[in-house]
Amino acid sequence: MMTRLPPLILIALMALMAPGAHAADVAGRFDYYVLSLSWSPSWCRAEGDDRDAAQCDRGRNTGFVVHGLWPQYERGWPQDCATAERDPSRRETAQMADLMGSGGIAWYQWQKHGRCSGLSAAGYFAATREAAAAIAIPAVFEALDRDIRLPPGVVEEAFVEANPGLERDGITISCRNEALHEVRICLSRDLMPRLCADDIRRDCARPAILMERVR
Repeated sequence: MMTRLPPLILIALMALMAPGAHAADVAGRFDYYVLSLSWSPSWCRAEGDDRDAAQCDRGRNTGFVVHGLWPQYERGWPQDCATAERDPSRRETAQMADLMGSGGIAWYQWQKHGRCSGLSAAGYFAATREAAAAIAIPAVFEALDRDIRLPPGVVEEAFVEANPGLERDGITISCRNEALHEVRICLSRDLMPRLCADDIRRDCARPAILMERVR
C-alpha cells in the first residue's frame, strides 16, 4: 500500500530534485565553468548610475567586465557552498576591481560561486583572471564610440571569429529589455572552450539588441 506524504514534505522533496537546487552542493564538485562577461554600459544604465558606481564614470572606457566565473553542473549549478577555505580580505577583493568593476562584486562572486570551486579565494580569483585573459574581446567592441543595434547572433559570431576553438554552441548572448546584458562562455574545468549544456544554451530571442557606446 502506497503511503501518501504530507504536502509540506512532498513540496520539500520536489524542491530538492529541481534543477539548480542547492541542498547537496559540495565545494569542488561540478562539471564545468561559465565565464560571464557583462557589457558595462548596459549595467550602468540599468543599475550602476543609480549606485554612483566607479566603473560608470565618464572617461574610463569600460566595455566588457567580468561578472563572474561560475561552476556549473551538466544540469543546474551549485551556489553558496560550504568550504574550509578562508574568505578573501578586503584588499584581495579590491585587487579584482580592474577586472570585475569593483571589490564588492568580487566579494559577492566569491561568496556565491567561488566557494563552490573548491579553490582558495586567491586560486579562484587567479582562475578568473586566467579565464578572462584567454578570451579575446572582438576589436570592434573594445572602444565602441557610438550606440549600435545588431542581432545577438552577430555578437556571438564576432566572439567566435576572435577566439579559435570557440564554437557557437559554446557561447550564449543574453539580453535585458532591449540591451545586451552578458556574453557567457562555457569552459572546461581546465579553462578550455567547450560546448554549453542545454540549460545555459539560451540566446536572447530579440531580433536586435542595443550596445551603448563605452563611456
